[in-house]
Parts: sequence; C-alpha cells; structure tokens
Amino acid sequence: MPLPRKPRAKSSTQVYHIMTRGINRQTIFEEEKDKYKYLSILKKYKTEFNFELYAYCLMDNHVHLLIKESKDATISEIMKRMNVSYVFWYNKKYERTGPLFQDRFKSENVESLSYFRTVLRYIHQNPLKAGIENSIFHCKWTSIKEYVSTPFLIDTEPVLKLFSPNKEEALEQLITFMKEENDDECMDDFPKLTDQEVKKQLYFLGVRNKSELQRLDKTSRNAILLKLKNTKGISINQLARLTGISKSVIQRIK
Repeated sequence: MPLPRKPRAKSSTQVYHIMTRGINRQTIFEEEKDKYKYLSILKKYKTEFNFELYAYCLMDNHVHLLIKESKDATISEIMKRMNVSYVFWYNKKYERTGPLFQDRFKSENVESLSYFRTVLRYIHQNPLKAGIENSIFHCKWTSIKEYVSTPFLIDTEPVLKLFSPNKEEALEQLITFMKEENDDECMDDFPKLTDQEVKKQLYFLGVRNKSELQRLDKTSRNAILLKLKNTKGISINQLARLTGISKSVIQRIK
C-alpha cells in the first residue's frame, strides 16, 4: 500500500519557486504555439485566482515559475487547474491520451529577499545555462522582457522596489544583477558529484591533472570543459577550483 504524500511546507512569505516537467522529461512544447497557449492559460488563472507572478521560463520539457499565492487559491490548486487545462488542450491537439506532466510539480519556499533575488536570476538565466541563448535579453520565453518593456503577465513593481525606490535606478540595478555570472543552483534534483568523482571524469577524458588540461590547445580544452560543465551534479565553482580555469572562462564556453 503506497504511503500518503506529505503536505507541502507552507512558505511564510507565500512565495514559491515552482518547477513542472514533462513525464520522463519528455517535450511538453512541440512548437511556439504551444508555449503561447501555456502563457494564455497562465494569464487566465492568474486573473481568476489573483496570485502574483514574478518570473517564468518555458523550456521545451519543463517550466519554472516564481509565484506568490493569494487568499483565493494555494499553489497546489493553481498548478492543478493550470496543468489539467494545458494537458486537455495538448492531448486534443496531438491526438494523445494520458498524463503529460511528471507526477507532482516541484516547489521550494522562498523565505528571504536574498534567495528571492537568486531564484529570479536563476529562472531568467535558465536558457543561458542550457546553452540555448547567450544573453538573457535574447530569451523569447522568459519574463525578463516584461521588466524592460510593458508587463503582460508579470507583477514587476514589487520586484523593482526590492532594488530601489526609484524606478529607473531599480531597473538598472536589476539588469546588472540579472547579467552577473554565477553558480546559482535552485531546486536541483540531481546529486552533487564529489571532487574525487569529477577528477575521475577528467581522467576518463584523458586528463590526469589540471596542469595537463591547461597545456592543451584552446579548442581541446574547451571541449573537455563543456562536457563537464554539461554534466549534472558538477558546478562551475567546483570545475574552476579543480581545473584552475577561471569561472568567467568556463561560463562563456558554449
């Protein structure tokens, strides 16, 4: 007999970072029209449930949201209605049946201002860290554009006030913060590799020590670093420390 699920821990701020992904990590957005549909559903239930939305990022097989729930609905109610609505539409469009999303959506409480800012940047930089884009301002399917133009879905004002009471200064500070290179990891569901495990990976790639890596030509060196950078469980900070290659260099490798 399966054990009952534990209730989600309540955030004292009512703010949550939410991630929902396709079952078996499958694609949930086959084309741009699907992403437009998801955003229209998000808009519909934001109006109906009166929650605040501070950030979103739509990737091909998962979604990130930064939400403050309202007295009208919990995040569980919000996500259930949104996901059911999208799956119904998606299954009809693609003539399929069955679930689309993987089990329950994941969530983490955002209890502090510093972590709120971290999650905000993490969500907007998701396409960069996946190697899809090279600038957050080129990302079509994140909410960053709503901060620098007219908001459609995002409650930008409460966020900008966290940076400065002056709107122009706040926007400038937010943009600077969003561009910062970092090693943010939020709601990571992959185990972290130990230093010894990373060294073993380097050895399997033909590198016995960091001096050997540093002596390689740039193309060969970057190919190895990119492979490790894209390995789940290895952080950029850890990679920089173990290889002696600067964080900024590793961050720029695409």
